[in-house]
Amino acid sequence: MSKTPFEAMMEQAQEMAKSFSPALETFSTKGLEALWPTMTKEMMEASFGKGMSENGLDAKARLLLTLAGLTMQGAQAEAQLRLTVRHLVEVGATTEEIAESIAMMSMFAGIPAMTRAMDLAKDVMATQKDDET
Repeated sequence: MSKTPFEAMMEQAQEMAKSFSPALETFSTKGLEALWPTMTKEMMEASFGKGMSENGLDAKARLLLTLAGLTMQGAQAEAQLRLTVRHLVEVGATTEEIAESIAMMSMFAGIPAMTRAMDLAKDVMATQKDDET
């Protein structure tokens, strides 16, 4: 069975990465977002909250909208969704607010997207609780 051009290209890229470093053969980007620091509540508020528009949305509302948008895309941007949940916790969003924002999207994005986003959010919140203890 012959390979598609994409399969051949991916195989060639994997061989090239392996030649650079054998460790790259098993390298995974899963969890890479953990290396990105969580911004402080004050920094987020100044950058894209009330500091951006005095009469506009605060950082928590903007991040809840971002979470809804990421869920609408099928929760495929896993790292971005995890970072958004981390930042929501930092700005004081409750577990219920996060869950409601995701659950609302089931009507528009479907149950599979909502379920995936909810699973990712639960993982992040569980990890953060573990870090606190």
